[in-house]
Amino acid sequence: MAIAAIQENETMAELFSKFGMHRAQIQRWKKDVLDELPNLFSGKRGRKDKDRQKLIDELYKQIGQLKVENEWLKKTSDFITG
Repeated sequence: MAIAAIQENETMAELFSKFGMHRAQIQRWKKDVLDELPNLFSGKRGRKDKDRQKLIDELYKQIGQLKVENEWLKKTSDFITG
């Protein structure tokens, strides 16, 4: 559908009736494709994926640390109120 919108062989109204999608959704997908197309072969995509994975790894590390701290606080609290 995005490719059909990019080709502009049909109007948005024709695409809407053909695919049954709202005009705004078709335009959004067209914009998304056109925005990402330059990055597809540039290597930026791989860098983005690496950055995302690095962030995910860091967040999992923080979650683990918070779980350890939470368990320690529970045990300490039980000992004090004991």
